[in-house]
Amino acid sequence: MVEIKDGKKILTTPISAEDLEDIHIGEIIYLNGSMTTCRDVAHRRVVEEGRKLPVDIRNAAIYHAGPIIRSSGDGKYEMVSVGATTSMRMEKFEKEFVEQTGVRLIIGKGGMGPNTEYACRNYKALHCVFPAGNAVVAAVEVEKIEDAQWLDLGMPETLWHCRVKEFGPLIVSIDTEGRNLFEENKALFNRRKEEALRRICSQVGFIK
Repeated sequence: MVEIKDGKKILTTPISAEDLEDIHIGEIIYLNGSMTTCRDVAHRRVVEEGRKLPVDIRNAAIYHAGPIIRSSGDGKYEMVSVGATTSMRMEKFEKEFVEQTGVRLIIGKGGMGPNTEYACRNYKALHCVFPAGNAVVAAVEVEKIEDAQWLDLGMPETLWHCRVKEFGPLIVSIDTEGRNLFEENKALFNRRKEEALRRICSQVGFIK
């Protein structure tokens, strides 16, 4: 479900393909509902080792992050800090990962490439960026850690299955059309750089 609340565009899990149709690169959205931290080793287990993810993320969200967790006893946990990690490390896995898991929203830091573009376009998902340097803000937006799986991987790589409230802001970097904000901006900025260099060189060409 997608709704506008106090000027914010908020996605609530379960998320359908139709929910994402009118969300495009550069937009800012927020997330309510189910989100699971999931990074390098978990991706490798699913894609390279053929293991089934022990958390159902179909029509939900994953977060490329290595959180700091505090145990409150009796198998309960508290989120202390959960900053995004570099999404590009998961790029080689993301096409197959999205296809196999049915995840709709991928959150991380920095851009991703052709594999994720393909996945977002063909399986109707989004990649979004959580602003760097806001790990404590992100933790505050985690209402509850509901489950923890693959604890053998250690704290950063464990699948921390969370319930979140207005998690964001999330900047859409790849949309369901496969458009890539980082790549489009890179091309635009390079054109601007070339134009600026030409102007500068024409004005200082007398310098030997």
